[in-house]
Amino acid sequence: MPDGTAAVPVMDGSVLDIAAHLASCLAFYAHDLAAGPAEVSANDLVRRPGADLATHAAGIAAWGEVLARTLEGAGAGDRGWHSHGVADPAGFAAIGCAELLVHGDDVATALGLTWSPPVDVAAGVLARLFPDAPPAEDSLATLRWATGRADLPGRPRRTGWRYAMTPVVDR
Repeated sequence: MPDGTAAVPVMDGSVLDIAAHLASCLAFYAHDLAAGPAEVSANDLVRRPGADLATHAAGIAAWGEVLARTLEGAGAGDRGWHSHGVADPAGFAAIGCAELLVHGDDVATALGLTWSPPVDVAAGVLARLFPDAPPAEDSLATLRWATGRADLPGRPRRTGWRYAMTPVVDR
């Protein structure tokens, strides 16, 4: 089993910290879409002390399933609150994928693992959440740039960014 205490410098935490963050993101995206366009979150998910990396991985999978089922049950006109803007189901699907791709990459890098996420998913995330991103020959590299994690030839590294959560039909 990989070392859950390994540092993830880009996030200033450990692999376990990032795993807990990712699980809470997926949980909140399902909650926020189901709750509607007003912020109603009154709770936070708390990491269980002593939970190992395998338990966190199972939790991420479970929260991903909760988000997927919430998305499947949502109507095209449904909207949910997010701190970057009110979004439709497609926005919440994209942001869930973005979190999995970006933090999956953060963790793989921290653990020295090689991984190849689906290029079409990264391209879809860029198109939906980062419409200002340049055309991408390497969509994962461009996603790293869009989230301030890497340089992109001919572009300065981003020091701040936001997801474009507004539904495409409302832009």
